[in-house]
Amino acid sequence: MSDVNVFSAENLGKRYGERLLFEGLTFGLSMGQKTALVAKNGSGKTTLLNGICGIDPFDEGRISIDGNIRWSYLPQNPQFSIDQSILDHLYASDLPAIQAMKSYAIALEKSENVQAVQKTHEAMDATQAWDFESRAKEVLGKLNLHDLSRTMGSLSGGERRRVALARVLIEEPDILFLDEPTNHLDLDMINWLERHLTQSKVTLFMITHDRYFLENVCDTIFELDEQTLFKYKGNYQYFLEKREERKNNALANRSKARSSFRRELEWMRSTPSARTGKSKSRIERFYEIKQAAKKRLEEDQMTLQLNPHRLGGKIIELHNVKQSFGDRALFASLTYHFKKGDRLGIIGQNGSGKSTLLDVITQRRNPSQGKVIVGETVVFGYYNQAGANFPEGQKMIEAIYDIAEFMPLQKGQKITAAQLLERFMFPRSSHNQLISSLSGGERKRLHLLQVLMGNPNVLILDEPTNDLDIYTLQVLEEFLLDFPGCLIIVSHDRYFMDRLVEHIWIVGEEETIQQFPGNYSEYRIASKERRSAKENSKSNDSTADEKLESSLQTPKNDYSNRLSFKEKFEFDQLEGQIEKLEQQKTALTDQLYTETDPEKLQSIGLQLKEITDELEQAENRWLELSERA
Repeated sequence: MSDVNVFSAENLGKRYGERLLFEGLTFGLSMGQKTALVAKNGSGKTTLLNGICGIDPFDEGRISIDGNIRWSYLPQNPQFSIDQSILDHLYASDLPAIQAMKSYAIALEKSENVQAVQKTHEAMDATQAWDFESRAKEVLGKLNLHDLSRTMGSLSGGERRRVALARVLIEEPDILFLDEPTNHLDLDMINWLERHLTQSKVTLFMITHDRYFLENVCDTIFELDEQTLFKYKGNYQYFLEKREERKNNALANRSKARSSFRRELEWMRSTPSARTGKSKSRIERFYEIKQAAKKRLEEDQMTLQLNPHRLGGKIIELHNVKQSFGDRALFASLTYHFKKGDRLGIIGQNGSGKSTLLDVITQRRNPSQGKVIVGETVVFGYYNQAGANFPEGQKMIEAIYDIAEFMPLQKGQKITAAQLLERFMFPRSSHNQLISSLSGGERKRLHLLQVLMGNPNVLILDEPTNDLDIYTLQVLEEFLLDFPGCLIIVSHDRYFMDRLVEHIWIVGEEETIQQFPGNYSEYRIASKERRSAKENSKSNDSTADEKLESSLQTPKNDYSNRLSFKEKFEFDQLEGQIEKLEQQKTALTDQLYTETDPEKLQSIGLQLKEITDELEQAENRWLELSERA
C-alpha cells in the first residue's frame, strides 16, 4: 500500500439541533488503504459518509480530494427513478468507456444493423471499454442481475441495493465509499465481494457490521466513540485487542479521578474562608475532575438467566411439507420435529425461500402440501426483516411497555423494560426520546427488544443483523447464547451464525432441503472439500466425499429420527453412567448379604430398587439412541 494521501478531512463537525454528533474529526486515507468506520447506531456514521460525499454538508471543517481522483458512493438507500431500466442506472456514469459500453449493449439488445453494431464496437475499442464490459459481466453475474431491461421500480429493495453496488464496482473508482455493502447479499455474494475488494487496488472507506468482512478486508479501523475518532492500524482482531486496552486505561483514569474527586469535594465543601482568590484554578480543576469521575463507560454486560414460557414435549412438527411459488417448488418432502434446545441456521441464495419457510413454520402461511403442527405451549418471537411500524409520536419506553413492563428471569428475578433498554445500549436518558428521531439501526434494535420482551420460547430471527452495529451484535449474541428455548436464524452474517447455531439447513440447492450438523464455517469447509474431491478424484470412494456425504444428506424419511446434538451428547455419556450404576447395584447387593440390622437392610433394599429402576431406564434409553445412531 502506498503512503500517498488521496483524501483528507480536517476538523469535521456536525450537530442536529442541540445534539452534537461529532466535532474536530481529522483523518486521511492513503492510496490503496482499506478502512472501516465502526460506531454505535446513532453516533453519526452515515452522517459522516453523507457529509464526505456532499449529500448533507458538515457544519464545520473541510475535506479535500485530489482533482485526478475518481470516487463513488454506495449509500444505504440509493436514489433512483422508478421508470429507469437497470441498464440505464448501471451505466449512468459520464465516463467515456462506460457510455460506449452502454451504447454497445443497447445495440446488441435491439439487434440493430451490422453498421450500427460496428460503430459501437469501434467506440469500445477507442475508449478501451472491453475491460469494463468484462468486469461488468462478472459483477452482474455474481450479484445475480441478468435481465437489464427491468425497471428499477419493479425490483425489490434487496435487488435495488445490488444494482447500486454493481454500479459502483463497475465504475472502478479510485476511492469507494460504502455504507453497509453486505446488506441484502446472500452468503455466496458476500464471499465473492470480500475476495473482489481484497484483490482490488481501490482505496476503501466503508461502514459495515460484518466482522469476518472487517477481519479479511480491512487494514485500518476508525472507531467513532463519544464524538472522538480513534484509529487502529490493523484488522478487526487487532481492533478488539487495542480497544480493550483503551477501555481498561479509561477505567483506570476514571478510578483515579474518583479518588481525586472525593478529596477535592471535601475541599469544596469547606468554609469559604478556607479558600482564597488564588484557588480559582483549583476550583476549575475540581469541575474537570468531577466530569471525568462521572463519565459513563461501557461496562461488561451482565449475564441474564432467562426464564421463557415453559416448552412442552411437542414443539413444532413438519410433516412432508412442500411449498411452491407458481410452478416452482421452493422446497418439498420436509419432515422434521423440533426438539428443546434446537439452534438452527437457515442459509440459501436470495429468493430461495428462506423467509417463506419461516412463515410456514410459524403458520403465517399454509404449505402447498403437508401439514405443520405447533405445540400448545409454544410462544413465538418473530423478528422479520421489515421491522416494526411504530405509531407516530411514540417514545422508546412506551414501545417496550406496549409488550411488557418486565421480563421474568430464573429464581423469581426479573429485568425491567428500562433495564433491558440499557443492556441493549439505550442509555436511560434517551428512554423518553421519540422513535421518529432514531436512526434506522436504532429502530431495528428497538423492534428486536419488543420481540425479546414478549418472553418467547421459540425465537425466530430473519436477518436480525442488518443495520445493527457490531457493539449491539455482541450484546445480542451474549443474550442469545443464554437463551434456553429453540432458536431459528436466517442470516448472512457468518460470524453471528458461527457463534449461535449448531446445525444448518440449506435451502435452494435442491428441491429437498439439505442438512449439515455444524455451524456455517464448518459447512463451507466441508462443501469445499467435497467440490475439491469431485474435481480431483478418479473414483467415487473419495475420503472427502464420504466425509461430506455422511454429514450432509437430504432427509429421505423423517429427519427427526436422527439424533440431535443434545442426544448425541447424551448417548456418549450413557455408557459411563450405566457402568457407574452397575457398580452401585453390585455394591448394594453385596451389602444385603452382609448386613444384619433390619432398619439398614430396609434402607439398602430401597436404594437398590431405585438404582435398579434407574439402570433399567438408562439401558432402555441407550438401546433407543443406539438404534437411531
